[in-house]
Amino acid sequence: MTSTKGTVFNIQRYSIDDGPGIRTTVFFKGCPLSCVWCSNPESQNLAPELMHRDSLCKRCFRCVEACPAGAITVGSDGIVIDRDLCDACGECVSTCTHDAMRITGKEMSVDEVFDVVRRDADYYRDSGGGVTLSGGEVLFQPEFALALLKRFREAGFDTCVDSSGQGDTEGLRRLIPYVDLFYFDIKHLDPKVHRAETGRTNENILRNFAEVAVSGVPLAVRVPVVPGFNDSVDAIADIAELVAVHAPRATVHLLPYHRYGQQKYAMLGLDYELAAAETPSEEFLKAARAIMESRGLACEIAV
Repeated sequence: MTSTKGTVFNIQRYSIDDGPGIRTTVFFKGCPLSCVWCSNPESQNLAPELMHRDSLCKRCFRCVEACPAGAITVGSDGIVIDRDLCDACGECVSTCTHDAMRITGKEMSVDEVFDVVRRDADYYRDSGGGVTLSGGEVLFQPEFALALLKRFREAGFDTCVDSSGQGDTEGLRRLIPYVDLFYFDIKHLDPKVHRAETGRTNENILRNFAEVAVSGVPLAVRVPVVPGFNDSVDAIADIAELVAVHAPRATVHLLPYHRYGQQKYAMLGLDYELAAAETPSEEFLKAARAIMESRGLACEIAV
C-alpha cells in the first residue's frame, strides 16, 4: 500500500490527446504559473475550489442557507460567492439539486489513483497507450508524482509527463528514470515577456528543459501559439533554435490558442483577459511549422 497523497482535479480515462495510444490522464492541481490563456484555471490553485455554473442555477437559493461560512449571498443577478470566505466545504454542493455547484480538487492517495488507472490496463496494452501525468504542474507535487510513476512502472504501464518545466530541478531528476515520454512546454524565450503573461520568468524552465533534453528520454516540445504573446516570426524562430540546439530529435507540437476554457473562469469568479483574442490563422501556423522544419525539426499543428 502506498500512502503518499497529492491533489488532483481530474482523472480522464480514454484520453487520446496526451500521448500515444489510449491513455488515462491524471491532472495535478496547483501550478506556479498563471498563464493568461490557461484553459484549466481550476488547475492553478493547489487548494480545492468551488465552481458555480450559473446557466444551471434555478435560483432556489438553498445554497445560501446551507453555507456555514456565510460565503454565498443573493445579488441582483443571482448568487454571489465571497471567495475569501469560502473554504470549499461542499455543503452547498450537497444541497444543490441542479448540479450548478461542484468542488474541483481532491486529495487522493497513490493507491486511490492507481485503482482508477488500472481499470483500463487492457486498452493501454492493445493500443500502445499508458498513463500521463499533467496539470496544473506535475513538478509542483514532486513526491506524489514520483510515487505514482514508480507504481505505474511496477505495473508495466507506459508513462508520460506533461510539464511546463517550472519546478525544482532535483525533483525533476528523480522523476526522469520512471518516465517513458516527456511533453515539455516552451512558451517564449524572452524572460520579461514570459513573466508578463505567465507570472514567472523562464530561467528555471530552460534549465529543466536542458535536463530533460540530455536525459535520453523521448521528448515532444509543446508550443502554445498565443495572440499578442508569441505569434510572431521572431518568437517562433527563437524557440525553433533552442529546440534544434538542445533536442534536435524532438517533435514540436504547435498548439493554437482557443477559448475552450473561458466558461471556467466565470465559474471560479475570475476575469478572462483574452476574451477578444482570436485563434492564430492557418497561414501563420503553417509559417511557424515551416520555421521549425527549416531547423530540421519534425513539427505538427494540433487540431
